[in-house]
Amino acid sequence: MLKSSSTEGVRSEETTIISRGVKIEGKITSDGNIRVDGEIKGDLISQNNVTVGENGHVNGQINANVITIGGKVVGTVSAKEKLALESKANLKGDVFTKILVVEAGAIFEGNSKMGESRNVSSSKEPTKTSTP
Repeated sequence: MLKSSSTEGVRSEETTIISRGVKIEGKITSDGNIRVDGEIKGDLISQNNVTVGENGHVNGQINANVITIGGKVVGTVSAKEKLALESKANLKGDVFTKILVVEAGAIFEGNSKMGESRNVSSSKEPTKTSTP
């Protein structure tokens, strides 16, 4: 008899890499980690971590657990736990995160809100009980 194993509900630790020279237009979602060294025009959503390398460029919203930016991002960034802007980072957009780390030399133009982060990808509002 053959045995099968199910990986349903298990958080993926795999990393998707958008290499230098690759250009993508559209929404990207992943249960695993994402590293961007190329260009993305669209939203980037991960249940784990997102890293934008020094050569990476994202024009859209980023929503993830931990976000590290070393390249250029134009759009709203929402990190559930932590956002780190490395020394060569250039971020133009609003930030929502619990922890914000900005290295010397990083450029940040926008507003920041620390504490409970908002979920950029969620279109559902919290369920409220009401009587008609």
